[in-house]
Amino acid sequence: MQTAYLLVLDEGTTSTRAMLFAVDGTVAAIEQAELTQHYPADGHVEHDAAEIWTKTLACARRAVEKAGGADRIAAIGITNQRETVVAWDRQTGKPITRAIVWQDRRTAGFCEQLRADGHEQMIRERTGLVVDPYFSGTKMRWVLDNVPEAAALGDRLALGTVESWLVWKLTGGLHITDATNASRTMLMPLDKAAWDADLLSLLGVPASALPEIVDTAGRFGTTLPDLLGGPIPICGLAGDQQAATIGQNCLTAGQVKATLGTGAFVLASTGHDLPRSNNRLLGTVLAQCDGKRSYALEGSVFVAGSLVKWLRDQLGFVGTASETEALARSVPDNGGVCIVPALSGLGAPHWRPEARGLIGGLTQGATRAHIVRAALESMAHQMHDLKQAYAADGSPWATLRLDGGMSANDWVAQDLADMLDLEVERPHNVETTALGAAMLAAVGCGLHATLSDAAAMRSGVSSFVPHMDAATRERRLDQWRALLALELGQA
Repeated sequence: MQTAYLLVLDEGTTSTRAMLFAVDGTVAAIEQAELTQHYPADGHVEHDAAEIWTKTLACARRAVEKAGGADRIAAIGITNQRETVVAWDRQTGKPITRAIVWQDRRTAGFCEQLRADGHEQMIRERTGLVVDPYFSGTKMRWVLDNVPEAAALGDRLALGTVESWLVWKLTGGLHITDATNASRTMLMPLDKAAWDADLLSLLGVPASALPEIVDTAGRFGTTLPDLLGGPIPICGLAGDQQAATIGQNCLTAGQVKATLGTGAFVLASTGHDLPRSNNRLLGTVLAQCDGKRSYALEGSVFVAGSLVKWLRDQLGFVGTASETEALARSVPDNGGVCIVPALSGLGAPHWRPEARGLIGGLTQGATRAHIVRAALESMAHQMHDLKQAYAADGSPWATLRLDGGMSANDWVAQDLADMLDLEVERPHNVETTALGAAMLAAVGCGLHATLSDAAAMRSGVSSFVPHMDAATRERRLDQWRALLALELGQA
């Protein structure tokens, strides 16, 4: 049978999906399964790696069935929640502990010690990252220190991020990671192709446990035939935020995208120039093809859609996330309510892992609608802080390309345009993370020669232009800055 599809495995924080893309970029099918979130202690966030595998495989099998069989699929692309660490036994192929999720803050004390010992400047210079529990390397160290089986396994221990785990399971033992995920570990220099011996020694992570670093597009291996009904080549790998940037065609210097998912992540391409920041933004690998890297400057906000999930699941303020738009529109303003959504600490540009959420401005007149609106407004407030940091680093935003589940909310998209005072573009297909993985797979298997060529797979866009007057914008920002200063101990 003639191949007709690209299969993307999009393994996120709250769910895992298998998506079929036609070669023109249209979505042919989506299979999805929710992932269980585990919170065993304050600041600890975990996933069951075995559940990630079994649910991803089940979704993939349903998608392959809808495609008409494995021989209808040209290649697989994988995109994943970044920084989440899986540890497993090479011999049995089984996890030895739960996966430590990117939101987890358990290594805050270790990170504080690294900073106190004067290592942050060296780490920043080599990796482009700040010292923070967010990144994978300190999570790996925690596993080695706290899971007895990790030390006992010796050379049988495998450590990796989620795409490494999925490739291992799909292929029956290929241990690789792509350069984008490797750049989020604090263990790989931005300008080097391999793990850094000094960083491995500093964090105490054995090189023998780590995967080989490979390109983001290429022929990496094939799936075991019995898993999906036939061997399918794996040809694209990228962390979710890099994949979304590729899917938005932000490949040249100055182009900016923001993905509003569980967190919010802004990436501005710097082309082939190494990204450097004086304002606590991150340097990261955007893509690596044929060994040649392109880079991006990144700002990471830890809480976006997860705040809406908290309103729904913990407070019962809404039954579904989609209800938030109507509630926000039901009141003329926030009624004086403001929220600093530091449910998992504060990310860029503040980097305060110990921060906790605050709600300010509550009065007897505050309603559920005011609180929900303030929660949505906090997205634009955090993005405004990032916009200022980018401008200070010499990377001002001209327009912003928006994607991710939260971007489907028209009120949020318009509020971003108003508060950032710039045009916001949203593609008709907001699944740009999966699309980016499909584009990488298309290049890796030869359907497209370059990522620029693969941009033909993108959809059209909707635009949101600013309408808010400057005085209203400043009143909102003053409210935000006052509450943020209280959070940061600056009030």
